Amino acid sequence: MSEKRSHPGPSHPRARTRSRSSRAQLQFPVSRVDRFLRQGHYAQRLASGAPVFLAAVLEYLTAEILELAGNAARDNQKSRIAPRHVQLAVRNDAELNQLFGDVTISQGGVLPRIHSELLQSVNKAQGSRNRGGNSCIQSVKTK
Repeated sequence: MSEKRSHPGPSHPRARTRSRSSRAQLQFPVSRVDRFLRQGHYAQRLASGAPVFLAAVLEYLTAEILELAGNAARDNQKSRIAPRHVQLAVRNDAELNQLFGDVTISQGGVLPRIHSELLQSVNKAQGSRNRGGNSCIQSVKTK
C-alpha cells in the first residue's frame, strides 16, 4: 500500500524550492511577468528567459525613476515622492523623457520655464524708465 504523507512538499527535508525571481536575484516577480506574457498572446511561443529579461528591465527602469524622483523630492525638502517629483525626474532626463514622450503623468504639472522673449532685459527696462514710459514690468538687477 502507498504511504500517505502528512504534508505536501519536497521529499527531501532540505530541498527547498527557489522562485525564479530569487534565482535571477530580482525583486520583480518573474512568474507574474511570465503569466502576463502568456495571457497577452504576444507570440505563439515564449522562451524561458523572456520573462526574466523583461522583469529585469522593468526593475531597472523602476529603480532609475524612483532614484531620480527621490532626488527631486529631497531637493524640494519633501520626504515623500509625489507625482510632481516623478514628472520632474522624467522630464529632466533626456532618455526617460524620450521614453515617456507621449505619457501624461496625472497631477504632475509642467516644468518650470519662462520663455526668453517674455523676460524683459535690463537695458530695455532702463530705457523705458528714462523715456518716462509706463512699464508695468520692471526688471531687478541681480548680482
